[in-house]
Amino acid sequence: MSGIDQALAELKDEFELLGDWEERYRYVIELGRDLAPLSDAERTDAQKVRGCASQVWLVTEPQPSGALVFRGDSDAHIVRGLIAILLRLYSGRAPGEILAFDARQAFEALGLTGALSSQRSNGLASMVARIRRDAELALAA
Repeated sequence: MSGIDQALAELKDEFELLGDWEERYRYVIELGRDLAPLSDAERTDAQKVRGCASQVWLVTEPQPSGALVFRGDSDAHIVRGLIAILLRLYSGRAPGEILAFDARQAFEALGLTGALSSQRSNGLASMVARIRRDAELALAA
């Protein structure tokens, strides 16, 4: 099992311990509270994710090993939690592993697909698209 699949399995186990979606939303918000905030210097237009209703910034840091480390922030609590989930899945992974991962299937496995508003689902898709784009750029470099 790859690192990203292991991270998904752990998240799925955590979500299954929670009852209804009200509890799961609280947990997603809690995950977001643990994110280290980005500095003002990192909240640039270049780091901003397009297609999100709220403000979202993602910073990609290529590592000497070739892995990509992601950091992110948002002005919305639930979106910060969604960023925290994405970082658990994607951060520290090789670009090939990122590109081979089916995010849509993962979100279905976590039960996020039906629980998020269409705006949040679109924003989540935009964040994944940005992560995948950065992985593609890293592979091409």
